[in-house]
Amino acid sequence: MGRVGSELLRKSVHIGMGGVALTLRWLTPTQAALLALTALLFNLFVLHRLTRRTLLREGEKASGFSWGIALYPAAVLALILVFHRRLELAAAIWGFVAFGDGMASVVGVLVGGPKLPWNRGKSWSGFFAFVLYATAASTLLIRWTQRAVLDNAGGTAVDWVGGSFLASSSSGAFLADPLFLAAGCFAAALAAGLAESLDTGIDDNVLVPLVGAPVLYAATLVEPARLAAAAQTLRADFVVGAAVNLVLALGAYAARGVGRSGAIWGWVLGTALFGLSGWRGFLMLFVFFVLGTATTKLGYKRKAALGIAQSKGGRRGARNAFANSGAGVIFAFLALATAFGMPFTVALVAAFATAACDTVSSEFGQAYGRHHYLVTTFRPVKAGTDGAVSLEGTLAGIVGAGIVALVAWLVGLIPGLAAVAVTAGGWFGATFESYLGATIESRLRLDNELVNFTNTLVGGLSGLAIYALFS
Repeated sequence: MGRVGSELLRKSVHIGMGGVALTLRWLTPTQAALLALTALLFNLFVLHRLTRRTLLREGEKASGFSWGIALYPAAVLALILVFHRRLELAAAIWGFVAFGDGMASVVGVLVGGPKLPWNRGKSWSGFFAFVLYATAASTLLIRWTQRAVLDNAGGTAVDWVGGSFLASSSSGAFLADPLFLAAGCFAAALAAGLAESLDTGIDDNVLVPLVGAPVLYAATLVEPARLAAAAQTLRADFVVGAAVNLVLALGAYAARGVGRSGAIWGWVLGTALFGLSGWRGFLMLFVFFVLGTATTKLGYKRKAALGIAQSKGGRRGARNAFANSGAGVIFAFLALATAFGMPFTVALVAAFATAACDTVSSEFGQAYGRHHYLVTTFRPVKAGTDGAVSLEGTLAGIVGAGIVALVAWLVGLIPGLAAVAVTAGGWFGATFESYLGATIESRLRLDNELVNFTNTLVGGLSGLAIYALFS
């Protein structure tokens, strides 16, 4: 059997196992977990003997083991444990892994076509197939699993299936706009598909649920009525935001703070942030940009001589814009569209505080830090080493995060207690980024922008958690 035939056989099994997700309609969480555990043990100790290693790729046949085949049921087991009270979500993400990831590979092999600009190893056809099949499968599996409530009408309450994307329910009948369900599944499928398309060393069976699950859960919190009620204000804010950001993008480009792509996508993201959160939310991005640009220019000649300066003379591009602003825009949307306005507003501010802390600590530390240490072991290293920190840079970064928090409090965006949570979250997110740099960033081929986006998400959620804990 050739390489293509072997891969198609492997993916046919991968996709076929997604059909087992249909059984979650009739299983309790304990039964579902035992089923996934049984599948994991079967894949570990029986499958390859039964199939005579035909499901193994060429590089796996020598060891007789496949991490992907083991991680698939392990991921399903983790989903069932995490969503043991929301099995419809576990079924939906299982659909992402089985049908989205599986069909992306099948279509990519059989159809091919133009390659993705950010990963020449994958094609547009595979990417679109992932989003299409993941959306369709998750939409079907959510409603299919929720039918367990109707199947058990009059019996013991089925409290392990939730009301995801259900506007209301009465008399045992589900009432909801199917477009809302499809939109939520599409958003999560798009996020998971983008993650799957990246050239990283993280197995797709881990990466797809790791990204898709939280996005789908966040989508269940969205209330369309809130968006409808804010429609008039949103239109006005988007118009003003577009004008303001056009002026700022042109000014930043003229001042050599951003490149052409950075100016364009900075305008797009800035307009979205202004439209969703008003001028106060947008001010967080502006404060971060001023702090980041200023500290990037500090000691630039010295950093350039050491080979650790920001490329292109400190000009930042589209990837930098997404990495530092993407999480803030997501939190701004959730603050507007869910019942958790203040917690997600705190997360918004904490995301930009994280970006400020990370940029300021890195740029200031590289310019003026006397001694640099690896964050995991405190072993002395050269400036610019992945995961390196310095006392001077760390203190400067905390000050940067504190400035973002202070401005947010002064303009009435967050209360005083939240400013402390924001500063702490910013420091935690930046430290998390250093930890990734010292441990797995290079081994898993995680580029700097992906790590920066991750740390702003972590910092934002950390600020939210600290605020929720003490408020």
